[in-house]
Formats: sequence, structure tokens, C-alpha cells
Amino acid sequence: MHSPFTMGPALLFCPADRPERFGKASDRSDAVILDLEDAVAPADKPRAREAILEQLGAGELEPSRTIVRVNPVGTPEFELDLEALAKTPYRTVMLAKAESAVQLKALEGYQIIALCETAAGIVNAAAIAAEPNVVGLMWGAEDLLASLGGLSSRNDDGGYRAVALHSRSAVLLAAKAAGKEAIDSVYVNIPDLEGLGVESRDAVASGFGAKACIHPNQVAVVREAYAPTPEAVTGATELLDAAAAAGTGVFQFKGKMIDGPILKHAEATLRRAGLARDGT
Repeated sequence: MHSPFTMGPALLFCPADRPERFGKASDRSDAVILDLEDAVAPADKPRAREAILEQLGAGELEPSRTIVRVNPVGTPEFELDLEALAKTPYRTVMLAKAESAVQLKALEGYQIIALCETAAGIVNAAAIAAEPNVVGLMWGAEDLLASLGGLSSRNDDGGYRAVALHSRSAVLLAAKAAGKEAIDSVYVNIPDLEGLGVESRDAVASGFGAKACIHPNQVAVVREAYAPTPEAVTGATELLDAAAAAGTGVFQFKGKMIDGPILKHAEATLRRAGLARDGT
């Protein structure tokens, strides 16, 4: 039985061949993703695996807050990644370019965050999410567009193209339908913290439980987006208190009609504030 995915909201990628960054990345984020895939050049992958093993004695990384992104199933690098991973206490794995439920059989015994970043991965997201050892789904914009033969995931104004928006929604819906967590893709324009904030707030409002970061400076922006404002907490508390007093399914509150879904929004706000009530 796998534990529910509780890492977040700000996950930070760190190249696995840069062990001098491991501790800092972990300290500055809610969870660190040691990357054995795209962040590491092919010639440096053996050194990256060794770096993960060599740092175990330092105790810089907490297994409960550490994710290892492995190379795609079916590649020689994947098999070597698994050999190294077996020697570590890390049991949460991000599978790059996950494309089918069958692939996940190779990772039995691990909690998997399936990274859906190809056309096949998006189309099969629901089947992937349904696998018992999957705890979350993430989507990847740039690899997806590359798999389609496209040029860029975003329009000139910085917003996602329609196919990227569709894929983002498909992964979110697939994850939530299966009772799993959904993680929003990285924001590659590192200096544009304002744009990151806008996208992060949309991720929160849409239901993503976390967002991945590629630079430490992005972490604070993501955390701020996920943290409810004092006004939001007060409003949610008052609403739920009013619901308890009303004792009915539907009631009026401050001139608005309130029903079940609105109460669930309020409960979600309190959960993000660390103030979850019994039963929420």
C-alpha cells in the first residue's frame, strides 16, 4: 500500500550530477527532484548516479522529501538508474516520458509520479493514473510539443497554445479522477517571476497540488501562490461556521446561495492554510 503524495507545493529539480547543490535544493524547496534525465548530459549520467550514492552518508536529503527522476522505460539508462536506486532509501520516482500503464510494472515497489510529456502519455493519462503504484501525474510542455513535431508550447504573449492547455487539463482530470495528485509543469522563463506567479495562482485555482520549479528563486513565488491570504482564510472559516449553524444542504450567506461545492472550496482553502477541520 503506497502512501498518499504529500510533497509540495514547490518541487525543485536539481541535476543529479551536481551533488554540491543537493542540500541547498532540499533546504529551499518542499521536495527536491534529483534529475537523472534531461538535466544531465548522456556522458555524465554514470557520474550522476554515483553522486546520488556517494551523498547518502552525508544525510543532506530526507527520503520522504526526495524524488528521483529516472530515464524512460526501455532505455539502457533506465535499467542503470534502477540498479542505483535500489541501493538508496529513495522510494518516490518520477518516470520521464511515461506512456502506458504497462511501463509502470517495471517500477513495482516504488511510488511513481508519472511524467506525461508525449502524445502517447497524454492520451493514456487516465490508464496511467489508475495504476496502484502511481501517486501523482505531472505533465511536461516542451517535451510534449517536441513529440508532436511542434516548435513551442507557448504563443507570443506567453500563454500556452491550445494543445498544451488541452494536455494540462487532461493530466489534471486523469489524476484527480483516479484520486491521485496532479503537478503542474515547470515555468522555463526563469527571470519572469510575475508570469510564474500568474501561472501558479491558476494552478492552485484549477486543482494542481504542486508545481515544479527549475530554479530556487521560483520556490517562494510558488509557495506564495499556494498560501491562502488571511482574508481568504477568514472568509472560508466564516462560511464553514455559517454552514454548521445552518444545518441544511443549501443556505444563503452574505447574499449568495451556498451549496456543497462552495463548501468544498472553503475546505480546500483551510487545508492549504494547514487548518483542515475534521472530515476535510
